[in-house]
Amino acid sequence: MHYYSLGKIPNKRHIQYRKPNGELYHEELFSTEGFSDTYSTLYHCNAPTQIVQVGEPYSIAPKTIHDKQLKHRSLLGFKTAPEADYIKSRKPVLVNNDCKIIVSAPTQSMTDYFFKNADADEVIFIHKGSGTLKSMYGNLPFEYGDYLVIPRGTTYQLHFNDENNRLMIVESSSPIITPKRYRNDFGQLMEHSPFCERDIRKPQELETHDEKGEFLFYIKKQDNIYPYTYLNHPFDVVGWDGFVYPYAFSIHNFEPITGRVHQPPPVHQTFAARGFVICSFVPRLYDYHPLAIPAPYNHSNIDSDEVLYYVDGDFMSRKHVEQGMFTLHPGGIPHGPHPGTAEKSIGKKGTHELAVMVDTFKPLLMTEHAANIEDPDYYKSWLE
Repeated sequence: MHYYSLGKIPNKRHIQYRKPNGELYHEELFSTEGFSDTYSTLYHCNAPTQIVQVGEPYSIAPKTIHDKQLKHRSLLGFKTAPEADYIKSRKPVLVNNDCKIIVSAPTQSMTDYFFKNADADEVIFIHKGSGTLKSMYGNLPFEYGDYLVIPRGTTYQLHFNDENNRLMIVESSSPIITPKRYRNDFGQLMEHSPFCERDIRKPQELETHDEKGEFLFYIKKQDNIYPYTYLNHPFDVVGWDGFVYPYAFSIHNFEPITGRVHQPPPVHQTFAARGFVICSFVPRLYDYHPLAIPAPYNHSNIDSDEVLYYVDGDFMSRKHVEQGMFTLHPGGIPHGPHPGTAEKSIGKKGTHELAVMVDTFKPLLMTEHAANIEDPDYYKSWLE
């Protein structure tokens, strides 16, 4: 991300900055990769370190299935039942050491606790619903089609406008960044990038809650949830600046890269991390070579697992696609368009598909929840 500031801050770092009553504000450095990467500096009304009580942790580690991995699979994400609580609603479906892919259908806002993921950066894709992401960095409204990118360690709440919410979440054990090939040496998104800084929405409204009491946190660390009670409200920041903060980017603002012949999946890349990438498939013009076949060619997954999450529209290469469906095409066996779809795509001018792809470079394990929502016959779908 690029530099941003909100609220009131002193003219230099690490110097005295006082409240109107003469007391010092409490400075906090929020840094990633130790002290060697991006960071932000925040100024709290009260010390962010005052703990009242620590509860017993409980495990939320996904229960994985470790056999029968080499098989094309389809998971019906919308079969995941809605749950009131946000944390309980998060159901991992595909996981490895680099990332967790999660479905979630919360019906209630987080009004009586705060959540912090100390394990991972999060990308929350808003498939259904709208509301506001509240954090110590300010308020960030969201709606259908938004990616919410939340740096690890960020304390936040999700406030929804109604009960009908469907989220697809990717947890990353490394920082989520924009692809390096889209950025110049100064970090600016370049002309050939499919999106630019104008498309990125940052927190706009900084609410400062100078409040004391008992504020319940649920902190995720090493697949455990730790209940913590703090003395001070976490959103007591009067100002901050830096390069680390949550932001929103709408999939509808991704400008597709097209060509005379079929373009490979990297042209759809939106985010990068160690061990995987996230791509956006959006409505676009088809290839315009006179002999072009717009549907993708068969390809072997030599060294990556490919996960596609179907959001909306008609997908050119697949049959029987529905909202909220995942397909997993594992490394080691080829996959390609369903029978008849390549021929059917010839002569078409464009596609209206909307999907999110996660490609991992280490195998993904299915969870028990994924097995409960699987279409067991998907691997037969290439038969005539």
